[in-house]
Amino acid sequence: MKNCVILIPALNPNEKLCEYVRLLSEERFLSILIIDDGSEHTCQRIFDRCSSYYNVKVIRHSENKGKGRALKNAFAYILDDEQMSKANGVITADADGQHKLNDVMTIYQSLSKDQSKLVLGVRSFDSENVPLSNKTGNTITRHVFRLLYGKRISDTQTGLRGIAMDSLHHFTDLEGERYSYETNMLIAAVRQNLTIEECPIETVYINENESSHFNPFKDSAEIYWVLFKNFFKFMGVSLTSFLLDITLFQLFMLILGFTFARRRILISTILARAGSSLFNYCMNRSVVFKSKRKWKKTIIGYYSLALTEAVISGLSVYLLFQLTGFRAVFLKAGVDLVFFLVNYRIQKFVVFKD
Repeated sequence: MKNCVILIPALNPNEKLCEYVRLLSEERFLSILIIDDGSEHTCQRIFDRCSSYYNVKVIRHSENKGKGRALKNAFAYILDDEQMSKANGVITADADGQHKLNDVMTIYQSLSKDQSKLVLGVRSFDSENVPLSNKTGNTITRHVFRLLYGKRISDTQTGLRGIAMDSLHHFTDLEGERYSYETNMLIAAVRQNLTIEECPIETVYINENESSHFNPFKDSAEIYWVLFKNFFKFMGVSLTSFLLDITLFQLFMLILGFTFARRRILISTILARAGSSLFNYCMNRSVVFKSKRKWKKTIIGYYSLALTEAVISGLSVYLLFQLTGFRAVFLKAGVDLVFFLVNYRIQKFVVFKD
């Protein structure tokens, strides 16, 4: 008996699913759980035949809810089941035959070695049989993920994944009802500092992947929204902080109108920056990065970063001005843009990291 649960979400599968499930069943896994995600009634005979094999159970959604919802419901079901919850882990596989039995066994062997990790079956996108859209989409997503989350993942869209049982609870309440959920799984794994292990698998695309239910426009938009959502929040908070800084500066200039101009400008600048930076810190901590670290630790890190960035930015602008002779305002804009991206990653992975 292999102490692992195989999970297969399925929507309108063909007869090949039966043969695939039969092969898996012969390997004597603890359980094979199939989620019928609102398939047409004509597919019922396929699910009935699958359920006749050893240790196979079929759960049906009355209507199509999406791959993400199917996975989440299945994870919750497994954790609540007395027998399945004792497994070493769960392996998710697609129902269209793209994941070969040998590759499933590779994931199982890796998963059984130790706990607290996510194992990814990664494909090679250099093969001639890979559709251009899949190759392009994975390349872009892979680089964006590394830029925003600091983790290199070769195949961000793979459906063959092994999840250690003691890590499964991290993935039950994530956002995403369709394919964007699988991207959220990777983000959650990085945030929870789980070990992410990659295992090369065979690259299989059947008839240009025509059986896939992936919507190139809708699902791609949802995936990139998941990837960039946090960064957009960071941008929004930064813009709001800038507007607040200008507003407070103008307000203090009016209040201190009775003082000398130099003193009035200096005091107004300091007070406005103090107010806007405190607002920026609070919003980044609670809304953008949702950090649970104690505020004393994060506020020291935040203002240390701000001070260091201000000094390095000023020196960089000065040196570039000496070297190029370009207008300082343009040089500052370019330098600050680079620091804005660096600032995001440092705040995410150092200052507000749980």
